[in-house]
Amino acid sequence: MSLPIALQLYSIKDETEKDFTEALRRVAKIGYSGVEFAGYGGLSSSELKALLRELGLKVCGSHVSLDELTKNIDNVIEYNLEIGSPYIICPFATYNSKVDYEEMAQTLNVLALKCSEKGILFGYHNHGHEFQEYQGEYGLDILYKEADAELVKAEIDTYWVQYAGLDPAQYIKKHAGRCDLIHIKDMEIVNGEKRSTEVGNGIMDFKTIIKEAEKQGAKWFIIEQEFFNEPCLKSVEIGYNNLKKLVEDIITDGKIELI
Repeated sequence: MSLPIALQLYSIKDETEKDFTEALRRVAKIGYSGVEFAGYGGLSSSELKALLRELGLKVCGSHVSLDELTKNIDNVIEYNLEIGSPYIICPFATYNSKVDYEEMAQTLNVLALKCSEKGILFGYHNHGHEFQEYQGEYGLDILYKEADAELVKAEIDTYWVQYAGLDPAQYIKKHAGRCDLIHIKDMEIVNGEKRSTEVGNGIMDFKTIIKEAEKQGAKWFIIEQEFFNEPCLKSVEIGYNNLKKLVEDIITDGKIELI
């Protein structure tokens, strides 16, 4: 059985800002199994729960700012419990030193423990700046080393791993056991500049990434895109269809060929 495919709704923020409900309807119509939130369109948890039920969409997780998490974690947990979100993800943080990573890890531990006590899993989503090195060790690796592996999941953004010059599949393997959610974002290089594009239309080796993610126990593939040559809903439809076909193509007798 292949993993379900969700959309990180930040990808279509122009549409969700215009009409959040209609944007979710369009996502469901494309065929996505679920969504990862980056804001809730001003809906109450009960309203959003009803909408998700109507559309047949599952929640794979919610991106919630570090500021909101540290100031309002109890309400964040309550909201996510109501909408059926199994994961709360810290999507971004800034760092100026190795100590910043070590201190951030302890902050994540505290937040993750609160989530765990209520039955919700917690994780951290990377960008590219966490691959600054400190005595030969990447900041992101310091963060994951210092954070409790039983509490803090690693939502690996494969695009940013490749952007930093690393192999995304090997990086997932490096953090085996905590990569439940995998961000699938493709890359194109235009005039020497790296930027995102529709999944399947760029240079990322998603066949290898998918196999390793499945092998290491991933639960969801989450499409994300930030740069568009097409209208955003069209782009994420192209990405969904390409990823779905790619996953299906590497399934043999109902099983992923593990590497």
